[in-house]
Amino acid sequence: MVVALGANLPGPYGPPEATLDAALTRLAALGLDITARSRWWRTAPVPVSDQPWFVNGVVAVNTALDPQAVLALLHQVEREFGRVRSARNEPRVVDLDLVCHGRMVISTDTMTVPHPRLTERAFVLLPLQDILPGWRHPVTGTPLSALIAALPADQTADPITPPGWSPSRSLAERECSD
Repeated sequence: MVVALGANLPGPYGPPEATLDAALTRLAALGLDITARSRWWRTAPVPVSDQPWFVNGVVAVNTALDPQAVLALLHQVEREFGRVRSARNEPRVVDLDLVCHGRMVISTDTMTVPHPRLTERAFVLLPLQDILPGWRHPVTGTPLSALIAALPADQTADPITPPGWSPSRSLAERECSD
C-alpha cells in the first residue's frame, strides 16, 4: 500500500517538513508499518497558483487493515493535525492520500484506488520513483517512467534529500508490485 503526504502551511509541529515527519510518527503509532519512505520533494501547487509551495513524499505501508480502514485512519490524522476540508486544492497543514494498494482497484462513492489523479501529479509520481521505480499503474499497466515522462512541464518538483537518506526498496517492491 502506498500513502502520499503533502503540506504547504505550518502545522502544529512547525513547518511542512516537520509536520509531515510528525504525521509519519503518528501513522506508525496507529499501527501502520512504514516499510519504505521517499525523500521529501518541494513542489509547485497544482493547479498553478500563488499559494505556498508544498513539501510532498510517499511511503510504502504494510498493514492488516483494509483500504477503507486505512483511509479512515488517514482522515483521522489529518483532523488531529488541524486539516479542515473546505475547498479543493486549497493550502493545507497536511494531506494524506491512499495512492494504491498493490493491484487492487476500488471504485465506490467514498474512495477510488488507485488514486484517480495520481497519473497527473509530479508530487506523487516523482517520490514514488524513489521507492518503487518499477511500479506500473494497476489499471493501465503503464510504467512509472512513462507516466513521469508524460507530466505537464509546469509541474515543478525538486528533491529535498536529507543527509544519509536511502530508500529501502526490496520490501516495498514486493508489497506494491504483485
